[in-house]
Amino acid sequence: MDDSLRVTAEKRADAKIKFYKDFIIYIIVNLLLAAVNFTFTPEFWWVLFPAFFWGIAVFDGFLKAFVFSAKFDTAEYREQKIQEEMEKLRK
Repeated sequence: MDDSLRVTAEKRADAKIKFYKDFIIYIIVNLLLAAVNFTFTPEFWWVLFPAFFWGIAVFDGFLKAFVFSAKFDTAEYREQKIQEEMEKLRK
């Protein structure tokens, strides 16, 4: 049981570290894009498009690392879903 606990903890820690790295890269790149945008084409804010769509992916990483990791990453939840699928197949 101790090994599975460590594996789960490692997965959660890796997800959080990945989110932090992705978020820092997101901020730096979008600041650079904003500087380019406002220097060369200040009349059209095209920087909002990559910031928005890339932001969706970063937000997804946040949800996976901090919000939903505890609920979906347990043996009990997996077993519950297996039982639900078995019930569906019996019908």
